[in-house]
Amino acid sequence: MNIYIDYDDCLCETGRHFSQLVKELFDLNVPYEDIRDFNLQKTFSLTDEQYEKMMIEGHSSKVLLSYDETPGAVETIRGWIDKGHEISIITGRPYSAYEASRQWLDEHNLADVKLYCLNKYGRDSFIKNSDFSLELEDYYKMKFDVAIEDSPAAFQFFSHLPELKVFVIDRPWNQGCELPGDNFRRCYDWETIRKMVEE
Repeated sequence: MNIYIDYDDCLCETGRHFSQLVKELFDLNVPYEDIRDFNLQKTFSLTDEQYEKMMIEGHSSKVLLSYDETPGAVETIRGWIDKGHEISIITGRPYSAYEASRQWLDEHNLADVKLYCLNKYGRDSFIKNSDFSLELEDYYKMKFDVAIEDSPAAFQFFSHLPELKVFVIDRPWNQGCELPGDNFRRCYDWETIRKMVEE
C-alpha cells in the first residue's frame, strides 16, 4: 500500500507543545483540551505579531526536535515499512523546517520514509517567502490507498482519490467536525489505526 501520513499531531504532539509555548511567550493559559479550532491564531486569540512570533518559535529546529512522539506512531509505521508498504509523510511545514523534521524522523527509526513539505494552509505569512518541496499539482498526481490526518482543513486534499481510506486521529480541534464521507473514520489511537489499515 501507499500510505499518506500527516506530521504534526499524527506523528508528534505539536498541539500540546503549542499550548505550553503560548504560556511561555505570552502568559496565556489555554490547555491542550481547549484547542477547539485548527486556526491557532483564533484559538489562542493572538495578534498578527504574536501569531508570527509563535509560529517562528514553534518551527525552530530546537523546538521541532523536542516534540514528543504520538504514542504508537513509530512502532506502527515501522511495522508497515517492514511489511513493504510505502510511507510518505506530507506536512504543511515550510521547507525551512525540512532539515529538523527529517532529523526527527531519522532519530525515531524512520529514516526510510519519504518527507514532503506541501503548502496545505497558505502559511507563507509567518516565514516570509517560504518554499515548499511539493507543489499541489505534483501532489495531485500522487496516489494513496490510506491517509492519516488530523486537520479538517486538509480533507480537501483527498477529493481526487474517491477510494482512499482516511483515518482521522481524534483531536480537540476536529471533534466538532462532520467527517466528509463513509471513507473517513475517526480513530482514538494508533493501535486502532493499525488494525483498521491491516483489515
